[in-house]
Formats: sequence, structure tokens, C-alpha cells
Amino acid sequence: MRNAILTRKVGMTQVFNEKGLLVPVTVLEAKGGNTVLQIKTKENDGYSAYQLGFETIKEANSTKAVVAHCKKANSEPKRCISEVRCKDITLNVGDVVNVDMFKAGDFVDASGTAIGKGYAGPIKLNNQHRGPMGHGSKYHRGIGSMGAIAPNRVFKGKRLPSHMGAWKRTVQNLSVVDVIPEKNLILVKGNVPGPKKGLVFVKASLKKTV
Repeated sequence: MRNAILTRKVGMTQVFNEKGLLVPVTVLEAKGGNTVLQIKTKENDGYSAYQLGFETIKEANSTKAVVAHCKKANSEPKRCISEVRCKDITLNVGDVVNVDMFKAGDFVDASGTAIGKGYAGPIKLNNQHRGPMGHGSKYHRGIGSMGAIAPNRVFKGKRLPSHMGAWKRTVQNLSVVDVIPEKNLILVKGNVPGPKKGLVFVKASLKKTV
């Protein structure tokens, strides 16, 4: 079974490892743990997976569908719900998953939504060069040539201004530096996508094991 848990990003700090080296870490908190809301099987659903719910909310702030779905697992409504596809599931509906399923030395994949930067031009978004900044130049931070005249259109793939950030990103093969079960904290080496208090989905690494 592939271990996984939904967490919130607390921020970054640094710790010393057993060799005395300073290691930058991201602190992830799974306050209250995750509740297993549903087990999906290949016979009933076409694939094998288990569903996790994170962060309890009031029924008034949820939808009837979510409330009814969580009640099947004898759970209160959850703010965040996500699935983990895997085989040989050993969990049952209603079980609570905590950070102790991981241990120091494990490798994990962390998925989150990158910080949104808003509407950005080609220099900030696509790393393009600017034009001459002299007064005679009428091209400073523009998008440059749109292509040849003959096609009478702009080819697909032309890098243009657009929304920057707020992309879902996954950082793979992060090392778990420490796990603090009493506070439901995971410390992973390096940085993970998203702002502070952002949702981060931590799963056992697909490509690398201990």
C-alpha cells in the first residue's frame, strides 16, 4: 500500500542532522489526522484506491453531498478530500491516518499549488530579453515578433503574457528528516510547492525507496 497524508505547510526552518550538518526543512502539519472516507475497489469502481478527508468543518459550511458522504464513514464533514491509488489496501473506512505512517529516512512526493503571481508579461513569465531602453527605441518590454507575415496567423506555442503561478506542482523524492507524532508534524528536506498554510499532499515516493 502507498502511504499518504494531507497536510498544511507551516513554513521552513533548519535542523542539524546526526552528522552535525545543517539541513533546510519544510514543516508540514496534519492537525487532527486524516480520516479514511471510502475504499474503492476494482470490482465496484474500476480501480483500487482509498479516499482521505482532512480538516473538520461545520455542516453549515459544507454541502449536502459532502455531509452525506462523510456520514457513511461516521465522520464530520471535511474541507479537503483526496484519493490515493494503490493496491493491497490495509485500511478500513473510518480509520484515522497520522504522520506516524512515515519515519525518518523515508522518501516522499509532495504535491501542492504554487504561489499565484497574477497576470505577468513575457519578461517575468517566460524569461525573455527586453529591448533597448534608449528614448529612440519603441520596444522595451513588449512581446516581440509575432511571426512571419505569410502565414497570416500566430503559431501555437508562441509565448505570450498570461497568468503566472497557481499551478499544481509535485516535488519528488524528498527525504523525511524527522517525524513528530505528538504534534502531527513531518519535516521534509528542502522546499515544497505552495505558500504558508497551503495544502500539501504527501505520498510515499513512486521512484525511490529507502
